[in-house]
Amino acid sequence: MPIVDTTVPMTPLLCTKTINALTVRYPSCRSETLTYSAFGRPVRTLVIGNGPRKVLYSAAHHANEWITTPVILKFVEDFAAAIESGGQIGGVDARSLQETTTIYTVPMVDPDGVALVTGEIAQGDPQYVQAQAISSEFPAIPFPNGWKANLLGVDLNLNYPAGWLQARENKFAQGFTRPAPRDFVGRAPLDQYETRALADYTQAVDPALVLAYHTQGKVIYWQFQDYDIPGARQLGERFAEISGYELAETPFLSAFAGYKDWFIKVFRRPGYTIEVGAGENPLPISQFDEIYRDNLGILVTAAMG
Repeated sequence: MPIVDTTVPMTPLLCTKTINALTVRYPSCRSETLTYSAFGRPVRTLVIGNGPRKVLYSAAHHANEWITTPVILKFVEDFAAAIESGGQIGGVDARSLQETTTIYTVPMVDPDGVALVTGEIAQGDPQYVQAQAISSEFPAIPFPNGWKANLLGVDLNLNYPAGWLQARENKFAQGFTRPAPRDFVGRAPLDQYETRALADYTQAVDPALVLAYHTQGKVIYWQFQDYDIPGARQLGERFAEISGYELAETPFLSAFAGYKDWFIKVFRRPGYTIEVGAGENPLPISQFDEIYRDNLGILVTAAMG
């Protein structure tokens, strides 16, 4: 019986329980806690493989994009099961891939925000009340479904030192000058536990490539400013071909201070933001199977290089 439940919203508690169960069942899986959020929720890793090529996949930087978390978890479970059985993952021999690549993942970067959107935080809980107070100043954004930030009201994917001042200028011009359900860049780059921990982890792993999973639009963003990363566009075109997604340039108002932007700037290596699914966030769990089918080839191809 599969461990990863892809039929219900992936709450932080369920994510932690799932990671723990995967590491117990599969010797190829291991995990550590990178940090704890401002409200005490762990930001966990899930790692599989022991090869020299290293890649890093992240998901759920944004609270109402929690459906990306089970994409990562199921991929790791399917990979681990294929290693155990001597089978394949995405048409590739799993044991060979295990020996050539180590896949580092952070399946839920924003556990506090996800707890709010998935209902793990009950109405009336002080954390819910605090978020509701922040949200009340932005009545055009539905609450809690429109919530993207962590519970301090910082949009984690606008908190990296890669054009952060430009991101601040862009978002301040839109009215996001203080803690908000989305689009507030924070007081300084990496001033949040989650982003600092992921940046430090990325530095420690030193990956050849990163994938940052978001929703929605079925689009892949691959560049940052005018940085010319050898092979990045070609690999992005391959991802697009495999998935049926569009390879696109990032819109200006969203083109700064994201995780993959920072990775490209600092490491000069390929980084991709992958916007899965279609519709209005949070996407319904009924889209999961299609999203996973579309992205399995990307996850395997990125691992192979």
